Amino acid sequence: MKIRLKKQYAAALVAYTLALVAVLGGFVYKNHQAAVFYKRQTENCYRRAFNGLATGIGELDSALQKCVFSGGGGMEGETLTRVFGAAETAKQALGELPRGDVGLLQTSGFITRTGDYAFALTKKLARGEALSGDEKRNLKKLSETASMLSGNFTELLGEVNDGGFTLGELADVERRAENAGNAAENEIGAASGPFSERVKATEDEFPEMPSLIYDGPFSSHIGGMQPRFLENKPEVSRDEAQKIAEEFIVAGAARGAAVGGQFISAGGALRFDGERVGSLPVYRFSREDSNGGLNIEISKAGGAVVNMYSPRVPGQASVSVGDAVKTAEKFLSDRGFAAMRESYHMTQDGSVTVNFAYTQDDVICYTDLIKVTTDLDTGEVSGFEAQGYIMHHHERELPEPEISADAARAKVSKELNILSQALSVIPTDGKNEAFCYEFKCEAPDGRHYIVYINAETGAEERILILLEDENGTLAL
Repeated sequence: MKIRLKKQYAAALVAYTLALVAVLGGFVYKNHQAAVFYKRQTENCYRRAFNGLATGIGELDSALQKCVFSGGGGMEGETLTRVFGAAETAKQALGELPRGDVGLLQTSGFITRTGDYAFALTKKLARGEALSGDEKRNLKKLSETASMLSGNFTELLGEVNDGGFTLGELADVERRAENAGNAAENEIGAASGPFSERVKATEDEFPEMPSLIYDGPFSSHIGGMQPRFLENKPEVSRDEAQKIAEEFIVAGAARGAAVGGQFISAGGALRFDGERVGSLPVYRFSREDSNGGLNIEISKAGGAVVNMYSPRVPGQASVSVGDAVKTAEKFLSDRGFAAMRESYHMTQDGSVTVNFAYTQDDVICYTDLIKVTTDLDTGEVSGFEAQGYIMHHHERELPEPEISADAARAKVSKELNILSQALSVIPTDGKNEAFCYEFKCEAPDGRHYIVYINAETGAEERILILLEDENGTLAL
């Protein structure tokens, strides 16, 4: 009897084990099938994106060729618009490829700059200006590069569609780069497989881009810009920079204490934290104290304070926004910044940040910008940022407006009610300056806008939407 029970138990155990193995095998098979399906879907998505990239580059090539041989007039503007559209198509496709900004760095840069350059030239034509000889030569060089690139990507696309390469390689590159760290990213990408090797070869034979000087964010002149405020000023030593930092922190502190400690409290020795290089080299200092500490940067040339901030987190507000704005104004005044006018302010996370613009002869220079942050719990200044001021500030030879204020007002949409006007200097996309009439306006629905009319050409330079709520004003 016992022997029969043992045999029955063993048989049942074997049956259960086989059933379990079958179930587990089913799970494994199902998961394998799901993984295969996911991999296939991912590969198909990458193929569609790569096809879109190759198509976009081909369209970019065609549009640029037409630009080169356009006789002017309306066709010139139309072809430039097509260049911009093709560049946007290619950029979108490139963004759908894994780590496209690493594997196709030069291609991405070419597409972005070409599209932006075409957009800038389109705006120039819209103003009634003709393209210069240099601009036409630049378009010819860009066309030659686009033709070479289109040929390479058409060939690559053919090999991808024939099954010669797997685009999933790029995802493997991305995962390995994340596991190994960014420092090894380039080395990983260089040895990731045949497709990546072909992409690398395409990048390596990329011709030198022409120097594109235009009014746009990717213009070649921007990388070489130097701080106007620091021109011809001697370099200060580290010790001199530390003294400047200490004096800046305590300036006006005695007067501030008399009305409730309106400024960052003095105290705690500054520590040298190193230097920062680039277009605006600085000495960096910090201090630690019970109030959250402090960081400050002093430019090597001229010893100007570039940034100062406290990382403390403000508590419950006990100071009004109006008083915080007045504190920021006094902070600048006590540190020798004259003729600064509040542009707008924003309240966020227990503090108020006030944007101040320099004024010269009642002209508001929005390029010369300083931001001051005041905490609403202590009423003390916790932040100062002057990089915009340092990069752009200088005494300008402001021209007389070429068009009258009445003529400029006539350029504003009849749908807007003009509330106020002023003269101003505003930054352009290419970090140049435009001398404008500034009109603050109200729409029929009560929303506010600012319209800028170029005071020299009469062109509508820019329109800003003012988003106003209890936290302040944001210009879009």
